[in-house]
Formats: sequence, C-alpha cells, structure tokens
Amino acid sequence: MTTDYHSHILPNIDDGSDSIKTSLKMIKMMKQQGIGIIVATPHFYMHREASLDSYLVKRQNAYEKLMASDPAVKDIHIGAEVAIEKGISVLGELEKLCISGTRLILLEPPFTQYNSWIVEEIDEIANSRRLIPIIAHVHRYMGVYSKSDLKSLMSVDAVFQINAEAFEHFSTRRFVNKLISSGRDFVFGSDAHDLDDRKPNFDLIAKRSGSENIRRSDKVLMSAMSDEERMFAF
Repeated sequence: MTTDYHSHILPNIDDGSDSIKTSLKMIKMMKQQGIGIIVATPHFYMHREASLDSYLVKRQNAYEKLMASDPAVKDIHIGAEVAIEKGISVLGELEKLCISGTRLILLEPPFTQYNSWIVEEIDEIANSRRLIPIIAHVHRYMGVYSKSDLKSLMSVDAVFQINAEAFEHFSTRRFVNKLISSGRDFVFGSDAHDLDDRKPNFDLIAKRSGSENIRRSDKVLMSAMSDEERMFAF
C-alpha cells in the first residue's frame, strides 16, 4: 500500500492537527489521494519533554482517541519526528520512537548553522543503536546549509525523506530527482499539518514523480517490517 512516511495527524500533540475533527478530515484527504498507510510522526524535542515516557503517554493517548473516534480509521503506524540534538543518540529507549514494527526512525536536523555533531549523532544512531535513520525533508536544507555541509549530511548511511513540496520548485525538484536517480534509499511524505497551508498533498508526488518511485518508497517500510519479523523469529 502507498505509504505517507511523515505526517502530523495526531490531534493536540504538536503543531499539527488541532482536533480529532481536523485529523479525520486530513485522513479523508489522504485516502482520496491514494494513501493506504499513514505514519503519524509528531515532533519529539528531547530538551522540551519532561521524559521520553511522558511523551510516549501523550502520543498513545492521542492515537487511541483518534482510532476510537471512527471505526473507518485504520492503517495508521505510530512514529515520531525526532529533532537531532546533542546527546539524542544516547537517549535511553530511543527505539520506542521508531515507526511501529520497524527500526526506522525519522530524524530532523536542526534549521540552524551546520555542525559536525549532527552527522556524528546520526552515525551513532545507525551504528551504535542499530536503528535506520530517515532524514526528514532533506531538500529543505538546501537553503540552510552550505553546499559542502549539505554534502556532509548526504554522506550518512540513511534513508532520505522527500516532501511533496520538493516537486513544486525547479531547484528542489532537480535535487530530489538526482537523489532518486542515484539509487539511494528514499521515502515520500506529505508532512501534512493541517487543512490549509500544510494540508495533505501526496497527489503532487504521484503527478510529478510517478508510480514506480512511489513503489520504491513503499518498499522501504515493507522491508523494514519483514526484517523486524525475522529478527524476532529467532
């Protein structure tokens, strides 16, 4: 099924959906655009949360309220959009922020001056924690990092997440098309937050990138779930 790897549909937990009503309308739009699996990725900022456990409780409560609101709501996987901060790689039980049933973890680099510790944290998450980093909306850093710093970010062993908005502008479209053509692993996401300026727009990906690339994106989740099942089979 077509997967949207990045969304803020859980109600009242971050800067995304402000109510169950909004969440249901967002989900309806996503389904109309052909989305089969929605990954809910509310923001996680280590320095803002009292603890990981308290965040997980808030996330679970929002998820359960949404799922109970309409029996038609299904195929929602829980994850998080984890802000990369110094020390995030050593956070206890970091794997609980992975997309459910996988070792995929969506990471958001800071929108500030580039520092080498950003890549170091990603590498530690991949190598020491044995998780699979997904770098959120990688194309957005074109306007934030220098070419050499962006090249450093792109050097990490990770999956790169592409928002639909990347296909709206020539420079970002060229960047992500080059990424797709390179053979690197990538996934698509709407990064939907609301029903207005940041509404679900996955249909743009279908129009501008095509069904074959969507299938490549979908395979990342399927492979990760299969790998996790094999791991627990032993």
